[in-house]
Amino acid sequence: MNFKKYLLLLFTTGFVNLTFSQEGLPIYTDYLTDNYYLIHPSMAGAANCDKVRLTGRQQWFGQDDAPSLQTLSLNGRFGDSQSGYGVILYNDKNGYHSQSGAYLTYAHHLLFSRNEVDLNQLSFGLSAGFIQYKLDETSFLTEGFDPIIAGIEQSSTELNIDFGFSYNFLDFYAHATVKNVLNNSGINNDIQISSNLRRYLLSAGYVFGKIGSDWSYEPSLMFQYRDATAESTIDMNAKVYKKTEFGKLWGGISYRRSLDGAEFLDGSGVSSQKLQYISPIIGVDYKKFVFAYTYSYQSNSIVFTNGGFHQITLGLNFNCRREAYDCNCPAVN
Repeated sequence: MNFKKYLLLLFTTGFVNLTFSQEGLPIYTDYLTDNYYLIHPSMAGAANCDKVRLTGRQQWFGQDDAPSLQTLSLNGRFGDSQSGYGVILYNDKNGYHSQSGAYLTYAHHLLFSRNEVDLNQLSFGLSAGFIQYKLDETSFLTEGFDPIIAGIEQSSTELNIDFGFSYNFLDFYAHATVKNVLNNSGINNDIQISSNLRRYLLSAGYVFGKIGSDWSYEPSLMFQYRDATAESTIDMNAKVYKKTEFGKLWGGISYRRSLDGAEFLDGSGVSSQKLQYISPIIGVDYKKFVFAYTYSYQSNSIVFTNGGFHQITLGLNFNCRREAYDCNCPAVN
């Protein structure tokens, strides 16, 4: 690997995770597997049923110390009230860096419709929790003493909060969330830019379907903006649903593109490259159980490896409180 590719590798490896290793819960496409609560706290308890979601993501199979992520989330309503709760546990590992965290969420839902048949709901949510950052330096000192390397596993635990709102109106939905509101120095407290983990998320979508049809279609968008580095990305998503006797079959595709690029020397000139993800998704709702598989392919010309990113989602819907709304709104019904 020549020098120019090595420089770009450093950029794309970091950009694939959308920031530094101490970013809080990474954001991939797992929210599309009926898991919007994972990124939007206002969706805690927004649905008719309580939900448990378990996800596992592995990048670059066959590569040592490749990034991996596991999440476990639970959200639902406090009885028949308009208030919701949520819990998120996660573990994220990327080479010598790792982080784990736990969040608790409170959400409140205002129902503006005259009854629970027509969906018209505004929701607010706040999550608070801790993140433990780790850096394993035990294998760094292979060539003798270095005054800036401790040669131990460094760790730091800090608090952070997320807040946002959601609006669900019949077949339309929109979400806005601010994540990592507080500054966290983590284990890189000598790097000022890494302490600002703040990120802004905007999501919107609409579900189309004819009356009485078993088919429905959902285009959606999500925009991310990283405050510290002024980096931004956009997701363009399309999903399709088919009702069955046992539940629902669904699938789709997501295209993620960064709006910022990295410049690098290419022979005698300068070239640039922007991050691009293509992620097909397939899932099934079997009665109260949910299963989904996501494969992400990075379509840039210079990448760390041609291997993709695999993710599995397992879910359970329980404690359903009422009949479904009369709308095409899979994240709520």
